[in-house]
Amino acid sequence: MNPWQLRQAARIVHGGGLIAYPTEAVYGLGCDPLNAGAVQRLLTLKNRPMDKGLILIASDLYQLRPFLLPLNTDDEATLHTTWPGPVTWLLPARPETPRWLRGRHDTLAVRVTDHPLAAALCRQLGHPLVSTSANRSGQPPARSPLDVQRTFGNNIDLVLTGALGEQRRPTLIRDLASGHTLRPA
Repeated sequence: MNPWQLRQAARIVHGGGLIAYPTEAVYGLGCDPLNAGAVQRLLTLKNRPMDKGLILIASDLYQLRPFLLPLNTDDEATLHTTWPGPVTWLLPARPETPRWLRGRHDTLAVRVTDHPLAAALCRQLGHPLVSTSANRSGQPPARSPLDVQRTFGNNIDLVLTGALGEQRRPTLIRDLASGHTLRPA
């Protein structure tokens, strides 16, 4: 991914736009997590209810801290055994974390990604990115820019092209408090 494309993607996200980009397993849809209009547009395109919540990806844990309650040393050590990497964790959200991100939950789904393009995008943005599979709810996720185009037409402001990671299925989701796996890899 060249720097110009990353800057263009960041401008679109900062301007309230929606982008599609490769992740560890599938193409994702993303937007600025603090832009309520962009998030609502994304949810409408996917036909996804807000109550389910969304995932935020970041280039490091520091980018996620404004959305999360402070973690103890043991919890951070647990996270660092899987990050950066293809594991999404449910962590306690700050009360002020917008409902459009956490849904009906008091936790937030977050991941420090090891996908090179997705991590570079978060670094360019300077903050996390909403990351949800590029599909309509209940449909298979997009695995190519062509799949994104077929599903969403011109409703996405930019599609970043790049290789998917090596995962065959969307990332594992685990709950830090219980240790339970909510979505197997």
